[in-house]
Amino acid sequence: MKRAIVTTCALALGAVALSAPTAQADPTVPDHAVITCESASMYTNYDSANGPVGLKRTLGKGNKVGHTRGAHPVYNGWAAIFDFGPNDWGFVRVECLGGFGSW
Repeated sequence: MKRAIVTTCALALGAVALSAPTAQADPTVPDHAVITCESASMYTNYDSANGPVGLKRTLGKGNKVGHTRGAHPVYNGWAAIFDFGPNDWGFVRVECLGGFGSW
């Protein structure tokens, strides 16, 4: 009898676990912004011990990028951005971002 109760409880817990929704982050679409500095180095990643790593390219003033303030990270002044030209992510200095919602 005990074995039947344990089996029934285990099956019930398994069914609850299978029917529970999984945690999933909703993607945040980057807000439209532009590069406001004459030039801004875009890096592949940011390493908290060493700073920005992997220079990708240099963006010029007016380049269209995306960054959602409060949702996309900024580490020690380096902001995660999405470059809409080649459609890739990287990091630039946060003070080089402006013109939010301008295009």
